Amino acid sequence: MIEVRPFQQLGGAHHGWLDTKHHFSFADYYDPARMHWGLLRVWNDDTIAPHSGFPAHPHRDMEIITYVREGAITHQDNLGNQGRTVAGDVQVMSAGTGIAHSEYNLENVATKIFQIWIMPESRGAEPGWGTKPFPKGERAGTFVTLASGLPGDDDALPIRTSARLVAATLNAGQCAEYRFAEGRKGYLVAAHGSLQINGIAAAAGDGVAIKDEALIDVRALEDSEVILVDVA
Repeated sequence: MIEVRPFQQLGGAHHGWLDTKHHFSFADYYDPARMHWGLLRVWNDDTIAPHSGFPAHPHRDMEIITYVREGAITHQDNLGNQGRTVAGDVQVMSAGTGIAHSEYNLENVATKIFQIWIMPESRGAEPGWGTKPFPKGERAGTFVTLASGLPGDDDALPIRTSARLVAATLNAGQCAEYRFAEGRKGYLVAAHGSLQINGIAAAAGDGVAIKDEALIDVRALEDSEVILVDVA
């Protein structure tokens, strides 16, 4: 099953400094049919105005991945962690027993991110944060794992749940395959470009919910950047 959820039909809000779209129920957007996708709880498409952002606020018991599409995001938390993550890279925050953090766009241009929350399989772990640069060339024409809690993904940023985030950049006409283990689901979004997933078309920003598919073939109809989360 492959279900396309058009960008224009997503929930969302405009806050002046923040333009956001919600793939799943979040904040004031509620849709009982879109509460989560397996362990995937939140996928927000955020555009943050220059010199603005999210002031310090708390989380607990959630794995929070930020994929930076354009610009950069600057993180600070009450554990003393600080860092700047640039376009094409990810940061991971394991909220665990509790963490308070801020996320600011300190750049002179708008920053665009995907904010992705995945439910942990156990509660009460120590909180933590990390970021890592990933060579952009490695994901040209193929999916590369950027964050994972699955065995064998030793080069990825660790998350504390049975999930994996992968990304690929595809030139027009290029294809990349991704294989799912039995019983797992996927959620795919093109940061830009347009795609066919097993022959089904999706535009930039559309959510593509995938289940009961052992293999997907992702074909770029134009130059595209693709992010996929594989979850239980």
